[in-house]
Amino acid sequence: MKKQNSRILCIGMPKGSLQEATFDLFQKAGYRVSLDRRSYFPYINDPELKGRMLRAQEIARYVESGDLDCGLTGHDWTMENNAKVKEVADLRYAKSSFAVVRWVLAVPEASSIKTVKDLEGKRVCTELVNFTKRWFKKQGVKATVEYSWGATEAKVPDLADAIVELTETGSSLRANKLRVVDTLLESSTRFIANKDAWADPWKRKKMEDIALMLQGALNAQGKAGLKMNLPKTALNAALKVLPAMKNPTVSSLADGEWLALETIVEESVVREIIPSLKRAGACDIIEYKLSKVIE
Repeated sequence: MKKQNSRILCIGMPKGSLQEATFDLFQKAGYRVSLDRRSYFPYINDPELKGRMLRAQEIARYVESGDLDCGLTGHDWTMENNAKVKEVADLRYAKSSFAVVRWVLAVPEASSIKTVKDLEGKRVCTELVNFTKRWFKKQGVKATVEYSWGATEAKVPDLADAIVELTETGSSLRANKLRVVDTLLESSTRFIANKDAWADPWKRKKMEDIALMLQGALNAQGKAGLKMNLPKTALNAALKVLPAMKNPTVSSLADGEWLALETIVEESVVREIIPSLKRAGACDIIEYKLSKVIE
């Protein structure tokens, strides 16, 4: 294990499908990250952070070894590498949604395979080889698991009897006329730390601060703030309209008969809520964007 500078935090960032979403999340959290087209060392506007771009599949093992203090990678790749790391935060974001992704066992729609037991002695292709082998062993099924270098969905039925493939929405599986037999693993992006780095007070505080800001940025996704004035007599009607995260903040105005109300709502329902608030008696209604929500 390489000894890292005690006042520099070395962080691994995923190159590939998660890169743009990761940079965007850091931006919203207050960290500007930029990368030259041919570089693997991003600039971060925090002199205490040293970034390195790596494939998500590799980050967990470099964090475990101490070559990185921490990193962002899928829980699936930590499991694939069987890496012994500290999980700092579960960051529910992926390349196209905020849902968890799944590794599923899939077969052609017309296949006679109905359960995992039907794969005894069969061939399975996947990129998640080590975890899949362990999973089949737990199921008591002896199947040949082969590494797939890509285009995994094209391997069945001619080159394999089944595949274990990552799906976020299921659209690609449906497009390739594949049927899900079972789910092996649910995964999301995690912020992980080397255990020795986590034991270092300065590095731990730094990682906790980063995790707090990243989670705050994620919490703000799809939400909006609302401010308004309303007469005291309209408060109960307005509260019935608002699906607030918690009780809204209500304060008195100089005119004792009026109140100011502020709350956070899902952005998707604002267009329905504002007209209802107006009808309830609210006025001076302001909608504003949120960059972070710290719970």
